[in-house]
Amino acid sequence: MNTMHISSNCVLCPRNCGVDRKNNRKGYCGESDTLRIARAALHYWEEPVISGETGSGAVFFTGCNLKCIFCQNGEIAGNRIGKEVTVDRLAEIFGELEEKGAANINLVTASHYVPWVVQAIREAKAAGLRIPIVYNSSAYEKAETLKLLDGLVDIYLPDFKYMDEALAWKYSKAADYPETAKAAIAEMYRQVGEPVFDPENGMMKKGVIVRHLVMPGGVKNAKAVIDYLYDTFGGQIYISLMNQYTPLRHIEEYPELNRKVTKREYERVVAYALDKGVENAFIQEGDTAEESFIPAFDYEGV
Repeated sequence: MNTMHISSNCVLCPRNCGVDRKNNRKGYCGESDTLRIARAALHYWEEPVISGETGSGAVFFTGCNLKCIFCQNGEIAGNRIGKEVTVDRLAEIFGELEEKGAANINLVTASHYVPWVVQAIREAKAAGLRIPIVYNSSAYEKAETLKLLDGLVDIYLPDFKYMDEALAWKYSKAADYPETAKAAIAEMYRQVGEPVFDPENGMMKKGVIVRHLVMPGGVKNAKAVIDYLYDTFGGQIYISLMNQYTPLRHIEEYPELNRKVTKREYERVVAYALDKGVENAFIQEGDTAEESFIPAFDYEGV
């Protein structure tokens, strides 16, 4: 993939829009040739091996190529909030987060900006950045695009939302999501391999953590995701099972999603994973489906 011409005929993601982003044309992601971010701050709500005690240095990018109808970051995924920054400024932000004590740099939904991010990471590393780079993704990614990050990203933190093509189409207009995510996660694992942790503090230094957000009525889909991940990777990756689904106001058009996940539904998913033999996993306890998980996109750190 020729990174010099991507933005004039953008095929960075599986949507393959082919739009001329250099001339301010916008494809499915809703973004042009200008980097936009909504927040760059310490984030404490990731998995313990990512956030730790000091927080993950989360950089939230504006725009998204998937745009799930239940998105909790809809303000930025829908392109409503975002401040323009240069690549040089983004590299500086990475360094500022490290100075604030961030355990890592956490790139949240950056797939439509990969060439720009690659340049910023290289600049930051040349300037002395030493903490790991986390790529936080929907997994609706082209393996070809992910290869541009080879050697730069230490930890991949993708979702695996759907094994059911019908659900992927209904909620994300992406019937190809299951096969696309499989290829993307395989490429992520190829790059970073099995998990490596810091023996002093238990923080992850390299590896893959695949997240699955359990949806209302989604036990069958969750089991299928677990089956695929464990049968394919075994204990070579971590699986993070999340119960924090939060029904937002506009979700009323989808009555089956207009409720929280029940305790019983989540317990069935966790029990299935344990019975399957999954040991490398993260689970959530208590009532986590609260809006406190949604940060304020107020341009902090930008």
